[in-house]
Amino acid sequence: MKYLLVAAARPNFMKVAPILEAFRARGQEDVLLVHTGQHYDRRMSDEFFRDLRIPEPDINLGVGSGSHARQTARVMVEFEDVCLAHRPDWVIVVGDVNSTLACALTARKLGIPVAHVEAGLRSRDMSMPEEINRLCTDAIADLLFTTDRISNENLRREGVPESRIRFVGNTMIDTLTRHIDRARQLPLPEGLEAGRYAVLTLHRPGNVDRQDVLDGILASVRGVADRIPVVFPVHPRTAQRVNGNAEHPNLRLTEPMSYLPFLGLVARSRMVLTDSGGIQEETTVLGVPCITMRPNTERPITCEIGTNVLVGNDPGRIREAAARVLHAEPPAPCRPEMWDGHAAERIVHTLLHENPVSC
Repeated sequence: MKYLLVAAARPNFMKVAPILEAFRARGQEDVLLVHTGQHYDRRMSDEFFRDLRIPEPDINLGVGSGSHARQTARVMVEFEDVCLAHRPDWVIVVGDVNSTLACALTARKLGIPVAHVEAGLRSRDMSMPEEINRLCTDAIADLLFTTDRISNENLRREGVPESRIRFVGNTMIDTLTRHIDRARQLPLPEGLEAGRYAVLTLHRPGNVDRQDVLDGILASVRGVADRIPVVFPVHPRTAQRVNGNAEHPNLRLTEPMSYLPFLGLVARSRMVLTDSGGIQEETTVLGVPCITMRPNTERPITCEIGTNVLVGNDPGRIREAAARVLHAEPPAPCRPEMWDGHAAERIVHTLLHENPVSC
């Protein structure tokens, strides 16, 4: 059996690393790692590969950035050539970026079975390109590997038969489990003390593309920084718009971080303020309060049994949520069902031993 394992952006590599490791542990060498190059920075990619102990991708499509339509189209054209050259038995896609949908669609039109890792997540927000990618990928994938029972129910309500659904857990947590000890051993940035600083990440268009919205968020963050240092690794799209609104003696802007330094920073923080997706899951397992600056989440399990709270981008709600965190005792870490560090092993076992076929 031959497998193509697809990744496109840095969060994807945290999801594919344990899958690749699980294949290799079972002696399955005919697995090619395909990097579409949707988001690509040579320095950051090299650091991620090193941190996660991933070999260089076997194939790099190098599609680069562009509009959603152009990027999706470029991936489809390039990936079709890869599929025709290698004739895989399965294509494995992860997450919800444009490349996820593009590679799934290309493979299925060539009659190649597709497995989607992290299937069934739903925000119900069709203004998010990721939600469209999730819905479309799940509609055509043959195997849907889910992270939690909420995702299972989402798929059932959409008419997906049980034969296509596999509840396996969360490969991002596999990666966290493998590397958390190494991450905690890394030194914190100078002047920071464990449990006495916050971490901020900010990149979603709804938060950073409108200057008035971004200014309001940064004003609330400066209010947090009045009470506790805030470390802000600045996403490239956000850096263009921050201007002077992040100037505060307690607000520290940094370059984007690779996986291990960032995980170590989050794991020892007092709280995280974010509009990301995966960080909501990681903070739940780490027992770090997470204030999510979005009106919805595709990961509601983190709100139901984790440490996550949704506040949108309202400055007052952000400040209030931060104040509540600072007045409360830190929560205990919480692992949702099957977030045990073995999701990738279950995925690979299914593909190698259950011999699933196109549905």
